[in-house]
Amino acid sequence: MAETTASTATTGRTAPRIALRGVQVLLAVFFAVASASPKLVGHSSAADSFATMGWGDAGMYAIGVLELAGAVALLVPVLQSVAAAGLSALMVGAFVVQMTYFDGENAVTPLILLVLLLVIARARRGHNAELLRLLRVRRA
Repeated sequence: MAETTASTATTGRTAPRIALRGVQVLLAVFFAVASASPKLVGHSSAADSFATMGWGDAGMYAIGVLELAGAVALLVPVLQSVAAAGLSALMVGAFVVQMTYFDGENAVTPLILLVLLLVIARARRGHNAELLRLLRVRRA
């Protein structure tokens, strides 16, 4: 009986971690493939949107690089909380852009991504102490 209780307790803690990791992987794939790639290859859909905003190619490539870096960092344990926070900031900007330039046409997408990213940032915040420790060691 004790083994069953211990097993249930372990499974109860493991399942949410696995689910969260799955969400992180899905978000990383989304940001790398669906969001950053069109910007980094200069696809007409991305280029037209950035031209409409007056940001041009430089803005398009900059946002694409930030999204790709965030996608990769979401998969690195010591960086995942910081990456989720950084991508959250990008999603706030994306929401404002959607509301300002595109009449809120796709404004729900950055909001959904923002919520998921904030959950990850909070759940993985324990890694921030390790990141700070690594940065202090590098400086010393």
